[in-house]
Amino acid sequence: MACFLYEGVLLFGVLMISGYLFSSLTQQRHALVGRHALQAFLFVVLGIYFVWFWSHGGQTVAMKAWHIRLVDQHGRPVTQLRALGRYLLSWLWFVPALLALWLGELHGGAAIGSVLITGVIGYALLALLHPQRQFWHDAACGTRLMHWKAADRR
Repeated sequence: MACFLYEGVLLFGVLMISGYLFSSLTQQRHALVGRHALQAFLFVVLGIYFVWFWSHGGQTVAMKAWHIRLVDQHGRPVTQLRALGRYLLSWLWFVPALLALWLGELHGGAAIGSVLITGVIGYALLALLHPQRQFWHDAACGTRLMHWKAADRR
């Protein structure tokens, strides 16, 4: 979970720069105008970020800091297709909470924050039900996270 939080901090910068680029290229003057296009653009940017790093070395910047590597079930590097599948299925961390917010018509900052945090923690706890303690999107994609530390280059 610490790596998850660190990844969020790093992605804040990626999304800020991407959002600025989008608003500059589209001449977006108001945050709600073109909101769905911006969301789709950021979804693609996040997909490119994760698929690239997972399929080229198996680690994002945060995963390198925490010595975590993504591999397939046999310990081999993941393909771009498998990384894309994992990216799409990893939205299971958020989709139930976002659906609850939408169905409940909740709009306040405290409500959104508490429902999202509860959803993320709930999804993380689901790993305890898996025989190998894997997240369900990893089990479905045939991937797993492993502890990995680069060899000393001395």
